[in-house]
Amino acid sequence: MPLTRRYFLAAAGAAALCGAAPLRAQQTWPTRNVRLLVPYPAGGSSDIIARAISQHLSEALKQTVIVDNRPGANGNLGAALVAQSGEEGHTLLLCDVGALMISPSVYTKLTFDPNKDLRGVTMLAYSPHILAVHPSVPVNTLPELVALSKRERLNFAVTAMGSAPHVAGVAVEQATGAKWEYVPYKGGSQAITDTIGGQTQIIMNGMLATLPHIQSGKLKAIAVSKRTRMPQVPNIPTIAEQGVPGFESGTWQGLMAPASMPPEVVARLSQDLARIMNIADLKAKLGEQGAEVVTMQPAEMDTWLVAERKRWAAVVQKADIRLD
Repeated sequence: MPLTRRYFLAAAGAAALCGAAPLRAQQTWPTRNVRLLVPYPAGGSSDIIARAISQHLSEALKQTVIVDNRPGANGNLGAALVAQSGEEGHTLLLCDVGALMISPSVYTKLTFDPNKDLRGVTMLAYSPHILAVHPSVPVNTLPELVALSKRERLNFAVTAMGSAPHVAGVAVEQATGAKWEYVPYKGGSQAITDTIGGQTQIIMNGMLATLPHIQSGKLKAIAVSKRTRMPQVPNIPTIAEQGVPGFESGTWQGLMAPASMPPEVVARLSQDLARIMNIADLKAKLGEQGAEVVTMQPAEMDTWLVAERKRWAAVVQKADIRLD
């Protein structure tokens, strides 16, 4: 066989093998159970979504999907576990990705870098924050709450110091001149429980986990943190229309994977999750509770994460929030 032809065939065979490698990786993953790690206690927005999609995802991947709650350090403990879990990609992070982008600005001793050690797979849902108070607090609007905060000590429950609700509360303070004392918890569910019980007077938390308690009368809504009113609760005014134009915050539930996860596997998983999140019954159920399904391609999500990190870093810097 002529050398040139032999070389051509060998090169073609090598190229075929290289082209087949990504396909094999896509087809063989996952090879065992997949863990959806939620870095917060049960009952919060991320946990609700993780449990809502786990069975659908299990069917799509043909492997058991296990929801694993690992709270601690405002979600950073669980995020670090996923970031350092290695190349297999069988442990995935389902969290408030907006809060994850706040962490580098707040924590001085993170053991991982969200921008380098994790990669976006897809956004799942957006749930605006609801600013609410215990029913005994004698206010019905944000201006009234701001005025009361200047006369009386008000305790403001947050999922953790440096969390998205905490930094959003700080942003409201900066914009309105309000004054309140932050009381940190290990997750949104306990913050809600203590505000219902009257141990704290104010809470700002994801609508998905908070709305049922407003509908039951256990909490009183003051404002929603979306730029426009929510159709599910059209009677709750926005923060923007109560003196803080353009204000928007909320919990952005998304899925992250270790940075070493192969791009073709990330793409496949992103497609599976986009389809799952748009299943009519699931989408309607989440919508009724105030969570809007929002999916993104991996590259689009990575761009969004960088922008969010810059946006909230300015708020953190102005308030001089620093945690070890």
